[in-house]
Formats: sequence, C-alpha cells, structure tokens
Amino acid sequence: MEKSKVYFTNLRAAISLNLLQKLENLVKAAGIEKIDFNKKFTAIKVHFGEPGNIAYLRPNYSKVMADIVKNLGGKPFLTDCNTLYVGRRKDALEHIDAAYENGYNPFTLGCHVIIADGLKGTDETYVPINCEFVKEAKIGRAIADSDVIISLSHFKGHELTGFGGALKNIGMGCGSRAGKMEMHNSGKPSVKESKCAGCGQCARNCAHGAISFNNKIAYISHDKCAGCGRCIGACSFDAVRVGWDEEDDIASKKIAEYTYAVLKDKPSFHVNFVLDVSPFCDCHSENDTAIVPDIGIFASFDPVALDMACVDAVNKAPVNRGSLLEEKGSVNNDHFTSVHPETNWKVCLDHAEKLGIGTKNYELIEI
Repeated sequence: MEKSKVYFTNLRAAISLNLLQKLENLVKAAGIEKIDFNKKFTAIKVHFGEPGNIAYLRPNYSKVMADIVKNLGGKPFLTDCNTLYVGRRKDALEHIDAAYENGYNPFTLGCHVIIADGLKGTDETYVPINCEFVKEAKIGRAIADSDVIISLSHFKGHELTGFGGALKNIGMGCGSRAGKMEMHNSGKPSVKESKCAGCGQCARNCAHGAISFNNKIAYISHDKCAGCGRCIGACSFDAVRVGWDEEDDIASKKIAEYTYAVLKDKPSFHVNFVLDVSPFCDCHSENDTAIVPDIGIFASFDPVALDMACVDAVNKAPVNRGSLLEEKGSVNNDHFTSVHPETNWKVCLDHAEKLGIGTKNYELIEI
C-alpha cells in the first residue's frame, strides 16, 4: 500500500507566528481545504476532559478548526458521546456543564457543543458493518447524522489500549453508552441492588422483557438480555452496572471496528496533539506527570498513519524525570508498553489497517 502523508509542526513559536496560527498552517498544508464543507454539518470530535484533569486539549485549538470549517462554508459543532462510567460526563446535562467548565462553550468556540448520544446516552444510530466482533455499531446519532468528521485528539497513554489517539477518540468516543458497553464488555449488565430505587425505568426501556423485579429491586435475566445497554442510560440512579471484562486485545479490535463504522462513506480529517503526554486517559479526574516532553502537532487524512507516526515520535523521545515512565523504566524504547505492560498498542493499529481504514506506512512532512 502507498505511504500516507502525515504532516507535522513543532511547538516553537514567535511573535509573528503563534501555535494557533501554526495549527491553521499545518491543516491547510495537509489538505483540509480539499474537503467539500459547503452547507455540510461537520462533527469536530473532541474529548472535553473530565473535570479535575487539566491535560485535555485547550479549546483554543478547537476554535481554529471551527473557524476554518465555517470559512469553507461548513456548519461545525463540537461533540462527544456520554461516558459508560459514572462521572461528570455520563448524561448530556452534566456533560455540557463539564465541557463549559473546561472552556468548551459557544462563546469561546464560535459554534455549539452537542452531546451526540443525547440526554441519557440512548440517542443512537445502528450502523451495520458485519465485522469480526461488531456486527452493528451503536453510534451517537448527531455524529452519525453529520456529513463530515474531524477528530482532534490528545495523544497520550491509555490503560486499556496502550495509547489513546485518533482511533481511540473516534472508535470508543463516538459509541453511545450501549456502544461503549459493547466495546468494554464480553458479558451483559447487572443491577447493583443497593443503588436500585425500583423506579421501573430500566424495564420500560427494555425491548426484550429481560428485566423483572423482586421486592422492588430490578433483576436482569441474561438469558433474555440482548446486551443493547439501553437500561444503563435509562437508570437515573447508576444502579445498572457493566463488567468491564472484555480482553484488552478484543476491546482494541472493537475500537477499530467502531472507527470503521464512524468513518465509512464520509470525508474525514484528523489532528493529533502530542503534548502533555500523560500516562492515562483524560477520562481520569486527574492527570499524572507527562511521560515525555511535548513534541508537536500531527495531521493527516489517514488516522492509522497518524497514530503510527505519533507512537514513533513518542518512542524516540527522552523520558521525563519524575514520570511514571521513569519509575517503571522504558524497555526497548517502547514507552507505552513500558507504562502499561499488560496492553498491546499494536493490536488496534493492525486491525484498523486490516479493515482498510488506513495504513501504518507513512511519509512524515514537516511544516
């Protein structure tokens, strides 16, 4: 397969050229203007950051992208889907509050923030893909309804996939709560009795008659349960729980398949920011010391090549003193495996390449 072009700019700045201007120059050099944005709804997929974590991307970068899309005639909106875990982003109201708290609001962005899978994470579109593990992906409806996808990803470590970049941001991030359950779990949900209020909302949202009640406590029959996850979003008391028991390698392959579902039949463009490279996901309500120094910004039409180029750049970087990577020690210059030795970051990239999303072979062009 022909090498994909990945464009890079470092983080050096001057009075006449700041980082926001460098980002604009980068994405234009990478060819973003080749996309037909005219009257197109453009989903700019970002991670708004769990409050308490300050390694997430600054909203200033998102405004640059939104302005470019608007200047090209498009209709941009910033978006993410609700989380599966219980936190500040598990429903649309709390999620928008968290986004605004972290600076993602229409007044700073010049465009709206939309939580793609709705109030309770149940507003989804089923996308048939018939892949190895996922037959029908459950994608947040606003993302599925968009005409163009742009991903802006904070490139960092991740405890499930080794690293989190464009593929993780798109695949896991665009899944509805039920989609995230499918990626994270090999089993089906259950009810934590101490939290169940017996309100019946889960049963009313179950299309398979899998939920019954005993002494006003819900019980999910796994024989009847289809694993759709709608009961998770329906429960206002966080009583419906998942097992988080999927094997890491299979979860990584599911993420690649969800990425395929999101991007298929749509133009897309991707930017990774390799800075504040924390060892863990921005879903944490804290961030640890960066494992390597800040490197720069990468852009490409190919998310597989983009992530591969970023992995290579991080692995070539020196280890930050006082970081978790220094504490654990880098083995064979494989920084992400050294931080999370139980993971295999190559699996998601290999599976995405197999699906035809992109190629790991790239040409790096510095701007």
